[in-house]
Amino acid sequence: MNGDIGAWISCARTAGIGWVPISSKEPSAYLNKQVCNENEKNNAKLTINVSGRRYQTYSHTLRKFKETLLGSQERDYFYDESLEEYYFDRDPDLFRHILNYYRTGKLHFPKNECVSSFEDELTFFGIKGFNINNCCWDDYHDKKRECTERLNESDVMLTSSEINEKSDTMGIDVQMNNHQAKNFRQKVHGLFENPQSTFLARILYYITGFFIAVSVGSTIIETIDCSANRPCGEVYNKIFFNIEAVCVVVFTIEYLARLYSAPCRFRHARISLSIIDVIAILPFYIGLAMTKTSISGAFVSLRVFRVFRIFKFSRHSKGLRILGSTLTSCASELGFLLFSLSMAIIIFATVVFYVEKDVNDSDFTSIPASFWYTIVTMTTLGYGDMVPKTIPGKLVGSICSLSGVLVIALPVPVIVSNFSRIYLQNQRADKRRANQKLRNKCEEKEEKKKESSSETVTRFIISNQMYTIFSMKFALTR
Repeated sequence: MNGDIGAWISCARTAGIGWVPISSKEPSAYLNKQVCNENEKNNAKLTINVSGRRYQTYSHTLRKFKETLLGSQERDYFYDESLEEYYFDRDPDLFRHILNYYRTGKLHFPKNECVSSFEDELTFFGIKGFNINNCCWDDYHDKKRECTERLNESDVMLTSSEINEKSDTMGIDVQMNNHQAKNFRQKVHGLFENPQSTFLARILYYITGFFIAVSVGSTIIETIDCSANRPCGEVYNKIFFNIEAVCVVVFTIEYLARLYSAPCRFRHARISLSIIDVIAILPFYIGLAMTKTSISGAFVSLRVFRVFRIFKFSRHSKGLRILGSTLTSCASELGFLLFSLSMAIIIFATVVFYVEKDVNDSDFTSIPASFWYTIVTMTTLGYGDMVPKTIPGKLVGSICSLSGVLVIALPVPVIVSNFSRIYLQNQRADKRRANQKLRNKCEEKEEKKKESSSETVTRFIISNQMYTIFSMKFALTR
């Protein structure tokens, strides 16, 4: 038999390079048996039990993706020899999508399932998320982004009791003074960051809002003329100075309290609202320190930054925070809008300048001077201080106005959709916070009931013991 096999292999090799024609004689039974065994091994049916639900597939189907769990030899660790099947304690509903990936080579995302659970299943079976097919990629990416944003939200702050439990379980020895200081910082942080948490937090919320309104209002009123060519800020200088001093003292205390109670003070000092707080109060102290110097006038001009205190309302207004988040998320669309407007402004300013430059008393003296006309025209303001006088110039102005409407209207739907998405996320976050508070209240009531029931049981036991002792004493006396 071995001689026949060797002869057949030699003929096959020589026929492969064209020296001799391949033999028409069939290979021996031994070779046929090897080929059949290999085909049976590839076409063997495998049973996969996923939490009681059984799936069947072929071995060669799983070997299409050898870098995954089911396609490699690692699946043998989950083989049950008694039942002759592979057992996985995983989600059976999501597994069918994973098995279809081996069958078709296309990974689809189930829209009615949680994206985190789906990613956990992909990670367990060694499948990469970027293998998701194009038809499901947008839904998968959007849900993943929403899930990431929800997980990043700090819905509920840790209370002091939770910190004590964690410190006990983790074996962290904290000194009493440091622990009390940490709890005090957390309470102060909660007063300023969660206005609806306690009654004292609401009082601080309304006090800071009142002083913000007073500060902005005094900044506006002091510019009104109270006498002949004299603004109210000069006529009633002391009154406005006292109002400004009180407001600045309140804002300074608020800023220092926020900085002291912040979990990370360096990060807190870098956020935009903290920078606005510093800019709003710093000119007052600079003016006090340099009242009699020659350069104090330059710093007095910094008083214009007091108007930025109005942005402090964003701490207390959910709508302003949502608007800020919307503009931040639409940074790429707004950048595209500015780039498109800049190109259109340069083009139309150049064209209208060369069309109108030969006209007597033309307002378009240069291309930079024409920028103002194209800006107010594209934004549909139309002040009328610069107008073209020739027919070609008016035609260019009309095209410029229509182009501005189209360019500005393009990113508006994207901004509106992002605003709606962020608003819905905030609504869901508020509902989760309300549910968490309700659960906490229910848990507190249950604990109080358990404590009261345990007290009644102990009282009953004590009373029974006292009764038995009293009855025994009474029996002895008789």
